[in-house]
Amino acid sequence: MKSVLERIPRSIFDDYACEILIVDDASGDRTEEIGRTYRRVHPGIAITVLRNEFNQGYGGNQKVGYTFAIREGFDFVAMLHGDGQYAPEELPTLVAPLRDGIADAVFGSRMMRPLDALKGGMPLYKFFGNRILTALQNLMLATRFSEFHSGYRVYSVDALKRIAFQLNTNVFHFDTEIIVQLLHANRRILEVPIPTYYGDEICRVNGIKYAKDVLVTTAQSVLHDAGLLYQRRFDSISEQENAHYDLKLGYTSSHQLALDTVPDRASVIDIGAGPGGLARELLKKGCRVAVVDQFAVREVLKTHVEVFTQNLDDEPTFSVADYEYLLLLDVIEHLKNPEKFLDRLRAQFDYSTKTLVLTTPNIAFVVQRAMLALGQFNYGKAGILDRTHTRLFTFRSLRRLLVDHGFRIRQIRGVPAPFPKVFGNGRLGRAVLAFNRFLIALSPSLFAYQIFVVADTTPDVDFVLDDAKRRSALRDQRAGAPVARNASSGG
Repeated sequence: MKSVLERIPRSIFDDYACEILIVDDASGDRTEEIGRTYRRVHPGIAITVLRNEFNQGYGGNQKVGYTFAIREGFDFVAMLHGDGQYAPEELPTLVAPLRDGIADAVFGSRMMRPLDALKGGMPLYKFFGNRILTALQNLMLATRFSEFHSGYRVYSVDALKRIAFQLNTNVFHFDTEIIVQLLHANRRILEVPIPTYYGDEICRVNGIKYAKDVLVTTAQSVLHDAGLLYQRRFDSISEQENAHYDLKLGYTSSHQLALDTVPDRASVIDIGAGPGGLARELLKKGCRVAVVDQFAVREVLKTHVEVFTQNLDDEPTFSVADYEYLLLLDVIEHLKNPEKFLDRLRAQFDYSTKTLVLTTPNIAFVVQRAMLALGQFNYGKAGILDRTHTRLFTFRSLRRLLVDHGFRIRQIRGVPAPFPKVFGNGRLGRAVLAFNRFLIALSPSLFAYQIFVVADTTPDVDFVLDDAKRRSALRDQRAGAPVARNASSGG
């Protein structure tokens, strides 16, 4: 470790207000003693030496270091291994992109220059294992990194504040989890080439277990993105309330089906519009659009659409009378009392038929069934078990709800999971989507991720009675007949 400290370029201390943190993870190799001795010999360098009372593991020790950097108000934090495998001389190169504001994390890659890793002494099995794992992860995460498995990294402390690294594993695939977290938080990751040094250091990584853990973590990220298997650690800490309700267009999805159902130049009210993305697409079709949501829509839309801001659990302050199409996309599952909401909505209907387009998650989706069989029922920030969902439906219960409230269902179908959102809208994403559509054809209730409904409206009995009385009175008036009134309650 001492040689690693000696190799840190002096320019780092000249160019930055820099401090060295040495963390002895309850080891028996005199790390703490060496660190304290080095601090005494170099009084001009700010050095903090800590020792964990109990071993925290590879990932746990990083958590200690990153939490220290956050608490102490640093801008950047670099991780250096004490065995010299990563060159301290490269630190200025890794820090520079953060200083220049062009990256939020910089990784030193041993794979950017062909065969350099082998020339530097990386064992052949590690070289090919690294390349294969990286290729699989790039495929699954739609990234193009040259290496996922370098331990030489510099992070913006602000980026670390935006991810839940404290929830990560304490073992070696911590490095993979933090990459996935940065991707979910839309942080900018830059790779720079570094030399490879392999000596006689002891490797404590079980390669087979590490590969399994890495691939499981990567698969969990994919399923989290698809809303199939929530992983709290992959949530971005600074996410806005309705920021994750982005549009899913260009493939079979609830948004695309709704957009295709509404004809050009129709009048549409989007109830529970979220940020207003679909309203923007409807405007492109020449539609007259109104939006209703409890959160503010995008400012640019306010000059083109009528905006109603309200909580849908309250008595409606908006009228649907002037609109042919009513959109309720992923709305009813958020309501405290969907029955009361539909009653209030139906009270506005008359004999002029309107078209309801409604979507909601399918709680009977195969993944949810499997997780429940395994004793898992975990709410999250997105997906079927979004923690803002209060009522969830199957095909049968949704049909019953709508029929009970006077809707005449014209179409009810299953919607596949938004795999192109995870894999990209290329060959792989479309292939997985097509397979999901095939399974839905076999069993919609089992394999549909969402339920899509098109239905016609009918008025409630109060309107029917009032209309019948009004028309009867008009007919009596035209016929010159007296209007009879009941004088008693008996017969």
